[in-house]
Amino acid sequence: MGIEITTTSTKIKVFNDDLDQELLQHFLKQEFVTVDTETRGLIIPRDRLCLVQIAAPDGTIALVRFTKDSKIPTTVKSNLKLLLEDANLLKVFHYARFDVAVLKHYLSATVHPIWCTKIASKLVRTYADRHSLRDLAFELLGVEMDKSNQMSDWAREDLSHSQLEYAANDVKLLVPIYKKMKTLLERENLSPLADKLFAFVSTMSELDLKGWKGVFEH
Repeated sequence: MGIEITTTSTKIKVFNDDLDQELLQHFLKQEFVTVDTETRGLIIPRDRLCLVQIAAPDGTIALVRFTKDSKIPTTVKSNLKLLLEDANLLKVFHYARFDVAVLKHYLSATVHPIWCTKIASKLVRTYADRHSLRDLAFELLGVEMDKSNQMSDWAREDLSHSQLEYAANDVKLLVPIYKKMKTLLERENLSPLADKLFAFVSTMSELDLKGWKGVFEH
């Protein structure tokens, strides 16, 4: 059973270890969901998964927490894993390469289909040299994102309301950012190329997890 928390601007359902069946079914009925992760750091095998954030276009937001004592099922698929692997539900990330690798390493989830706003930005925003979520939010939505909790301790047992709001805000803003980036790709006739790159994200994540670097270099 999830706990509903209301921050200054957002209602968030917080779960431990997995989504409930009701929310899984709700998300599966959506056209797409946005997904993000929080870890203890950026070295995936060392810095464990602490949080998975999910948002739907209808405003539903769920956070799934993992602690050092979390037992990840290996034989029975969790609701979260069913969501991530559902072939009919598009999963939208910003810098999918990292998140997909994290979800593969810690949840054994093969995420698909994938859409990445960072890849889309690099294809269509060739006039810019910055492609962070914060940059996209400011340019496309006129929103100045508060990133003060980005480097906070996501493994603490009592996540603060500001941490929860930060985590929820990332996936919340990804919804309109995805819609605008999708329109820009279509305007520039870059959607077919983008789709090929999105399909390759899982391979790049696998290379990262296995330690291969620069395989396309001379």
